[in-house]
Amino acid sequence: MPVNLSIKNAPERIVRKLKKRAERNHRSLQGELMAIITAAADEKVPLTAAEILSQTRAIGLVTPSDSAAIIRTDRDAR
Repeated sequence: MPVNLSIKNAPERIVRKLKKRAERNHRSLQGELMAIITAAADEKVPLTAAEILSQTRAIGLVTPSDSAAIIRTDRDAR
């Protein structure tokens, strides 16, 4: 069931900018606000380094521990 939201005391400067943005996007102010809210709600949070490492280990990927040797081998091959 849809819910009505309201923003009280919005600064006139911000409202003017939002109206201009809505016009550029060929939307009503209501439509523009809905697009902004939808994009914010659907935004995916980037993974942390720990989460990436955990997922990497979970699927069994292993990486060589000596990156200097890998880089040296690559450079020597050129």
